[in-house]
Amino acid sequence: MDLDQLADDLAARVAAAPGRLLVGVVGAPGSGKTTVAKKLVDRLGRRQVSAVRAPMDGFHLADVALRERALLERKGAIETFDAHGYLALLRRIRDERDHDVLAPAFERDLEQPLAGAITVAPEHRVVVTEGNYLLDDAEPWPDVRSALDLVVFVELDDDRRRSRLVERHVKFGKERAAAQAWVDDVDEPNAQRVLARRHLADVVLTR
Repeated sequence: MDLDQLADDLAARVAAAPGRLLVGVVGAPGSGKTTVAKKLVDRLGRRQVSAVRAPMDGFHLADVALRERALLERKGAIETFDAHGYLALLRRIRDERDHDVLAPAFERDLEQPLAGAITVAPEHRVVVTEGNYLLDDAEPWPDVRSALDLVVFVELDDDRRRSRLVERHVKFGKERAAAQAWVDDVDEPNAQRVLARRHLADVVLTR
């Protein structure tokens, strides 16, 4: 299945039943989840389906909280996210359709979460949420999976994925050697954890 087929399928599901669909986009760090999520929202819009992104990255713990927990050097690992807060948001998005639900974003320039930056409005029929750990089996992530109607796994060749990660870290201020070390020591263990759950996705998109 490609993105256009996925958008067609979701548009048909929206037309067939009332309510709101929650679509998860999962993949290893650097696989292109955000790009896929943005393109999916755009393609749904072309099909007259109102959609919005509400990414998991808004639930990164702030650096001050990571320092308190001695986790700053593991930023991006599963324990550096407010998983229960994310689950609560997904449940609100599912249940509270008569008013706006505000969701946090992640500000890349600051490398910090930004509260209330995204509006999920009553007219949004599809909410696309991307993140690394949507299929994980550590608590409460199975409940996150249960809150989603569909999970799409984004797959990218490992060499390309790792190269993209290094360039991303350099772009946001790391020296190249430090960026490579971060990819090896932090991003790659996270990636292997995510890749081990690929078989649980409903759809696999290869980039």
